Amino acid sequence: MHELVSQAELIASWPEPRRLAFLQGLSLKEAEHLEYHWPFWARPNQLVPSGDDWILWLILAGRGWGKSRTGAECIREWVESGLCGRLALVGRTAADVRDVMVEGESGLLAISPPWFRPEWEPSKRRLSWPNGAIATTYTAEEPEVFRGPQHDGAWCDEVASWKYPERAWENLLFGLRLGKRPRIVGTTTPKPTPHMRELISDATTKLTKGKTQENERNLAHTFLKLVVGKFQGTRLGRQELDAEMLEDAPGALWNRKQIDKLRVTKPPHFVRIVVAIDPSVSSDAKSAETGIIAAALGDDGHGYVLTDASLEQPKPDEWGQAAVATYRTLHADRIIAEVNNGGDLVESNIRAVDKNVPVTQVRASRGKAVRAEPISAFYEQGRVHHVGFLPALEDQMVQWEPGVSSWSPNRVDALVWALTELMLGSDDDGRMIIVNRRG
Repeated sequence: MHELVSQAELIASWPEPRRLAFLQGLSLKEAEHLEYHWPFWARPNQLVPSGDDWILWLILAGRGWGKSRTGAECIREWVESGLCGRLALVGRTAADVRDVMVEGESGLLAISPPWFRPEWEPSKRRLSWPNGAIATTYTAEEPEVFRGPQHDGAWCDEVASWKYPERAWENLLFGLRLGKRPRIVGTTTPKPTPHMRELISDATTKLTKGKTQENERNLAHTFLKLVVGKFQGTRLGRQELDAEMLEDAPGALWNRKQIDKLRVTKPPHFVRIVVAIDPSVSSDAKSAETGIIAAALGDDGHGYVLTDASLEQPKPDEWGQAAVATYRTLHADRIIAEVNNGGDLVESNIRAVDKNVPVTQVRASRGKAVRAEPISAFYEQGRVHHVGFLPALEDQMVQWEPGVSSWSPNRVDALVWALTELMLGSDDDGRMIIVNRRG
């Protein structure tokens, strides 16, 4: 048995007579309270650390470890004990805050007992508890929204994936000035970004690390078989399951220092904006993700990577809607769609959402590495910049090794299509063939 087990798991391992005697000895009220008593269900490393020598409890853990549940239970404990009364709930996007931190299966509404459940007012972005405590939701995509509000506690989810981590974090800290002992709980899958390294090394950080395997008793069999079984032991698995801080792959075409050095927050005027798609034409669980990357050409002649709207294992209509939504939001002038897999069906998925969107169909005539090399050269020349952090895309860029990696870097492929269109022209040196250009 793993050394990190909960009281509930320990009791479940008892002989049946002893286990039944324990359960039958509980009164109805005791059983009801036990259902919501987190110290009974939590593993030891999921409980709030003791002591006053920390400000940030940073949890670096793999997928399915229980980060969301732990973050929510931490906030609940602080509110019930009266330690915090004005809290900030900060997620990667507004949708993540709502769907994971508040309304998720392990979110604050789900884990709260009926007698102390907060009222959720989505229009006000606010949770209110019976004792008067209030939590306001924020998105890390808008760092300036932290200016002004004051808090005595915060839950920051997927910190390593925030688009503007330094600015959002600094503004949050400036408002963390209420109460006697302001606290933050941060939950995230680790990524070796400068901001993450800074948080880990800070003397006021209490660090907890965890692997997916620690929570396997509570994970679906299909997840363990399809995801854990497939990625265990791989570089991606070491990061996403074992929560390792991976360095760049030796044979990768990009490196993090290079990307970080060229990163900007205020790009120049744009001459063109395109959205590129490397589609998945199947919703099968084993199919690749669909890469959806938006990029722009600045009036300085440099390329600017704006957003990563990629989807994991989407249905065809889902990635079509996501691509068009990105096109509209950014006021792009064209969608670039690879048609090696799917042919005319790829454009049909886009036309089904908006028949008037200009679409360029392209077909790769040479391998991924050959197409990616000139784009990698632009980075080396300092001519491509990322606007904010794009963690999932950047992970692929520094981990994909041409000729070595067995997985398909769909986000990278979409990046290459977008920047090739903007900076090389769509038929440069035979690297791709324009199948059709409409609109």
